[in-house]
Amino acid sequence: MRTFASLLAAAALATSALAHSIFQEVYVNGVDQGHLTSIRVPDYDGPIMDVTSNDLICNGGINPYHQPISTTVINVPAGSQVTAEWHHTLSGADPSDSADPIDPSHKGPVMAYLAKVDNATSLSVTGLKWFKIWEDGMDSSQKWGVDRLIANKGKVSFTIPNCIAAGQYLLRVELIALHGASSYPGAQFYMECAQLQITGGGSTQPATVSFPGAYAGSDPGIKINIYQTLKSYTIPGPSVFSCDGSSAPAPTTTPAAPTSVPTTSVPPATTSSPAGSVAHYGQCGGLTYSGPTACEAPYSCVKSSDYYSQCL
Repeated sequence: MRTFASLLAAAALATSALAHSIFQEVYVNGVDQGHLTSIRVPDYDGPIMDVTSNDLICNGGINPYHQPISTTVINVPAGSQVTAEWHHTLSGADPSDSADPIDPSHKGPVMAYLAKVDNATSLSVTGLKWFKIWEDGMDSSQKWGVDRLIANKGKVSFTIPNCIAAGQYLLRVELIALHGASSYPGAQFYMECAQLQITGGGSTQPATVSFPGAYAGSDPGIKINIYQTLKSYTIPGPSVFSCDGSSAPAPTTTPAAPTSVPTTSVPPATTSSPAGSVAHYGQCGGLTYSGPTACEAPYSCVKSSDYYSQCL
């Protein structure tokens, strides 16, 4: 007899087989850089499921890039808030589409990585060295990064570290859908890369990982049955980079729901910031967050999880 959990998993797979998503818009400090500008987007919104494939780097293999490929490089001052926007199809936001920005069954984490490159418009991406700058997994109420992305109309925001060297970079934004991840291959990886020119900055050298290589099919955050009450979730990949010159402990495990509600609405940040520096929808707090914490008027910093607060 099939269990209730297996029936839920089967239903999710059946109803969301084509409910995919594409990272397709970048905002810098709240300013929209333009639809598809600087992002290597594929025509097809399907996932990568093989963690050993080079397609896991920036997509564009089994899902060929949309033509013409953008040759624009977005200027981003170090320390800026960057927002990545996802939608079901390249047409952008569609309020009539129940699977836009992605089907609600596609629960899982959302992450952002950077890799320093000589030329951000070069199509060759093999051999690059990546470091993670942000992640949002499962919080203590069992809400996922993807849940928060959907609630925010496809947007996630994070800070470009203010200590990394100036130069050209690829920004790799990724979400992992875990609705079919009870066996491998089953998890669905969605990622695209944006082309950035980071200015200012410093000289801190982050520890890096390679794609493929950073993930294994047996990782507990990749092979997992989410149709149960999870006490914790281990986000795949390395720790989130910190500007103190080391890698900060990543929020790879999240404790079970606390017995009391915290009295503060925003987790403490590690650095101070000028008043009103975070734009609407930008990140403003979290246990591993080190960026600005004061929102532009009239917005307030609202806690979504122990690891993520946002200007709303």
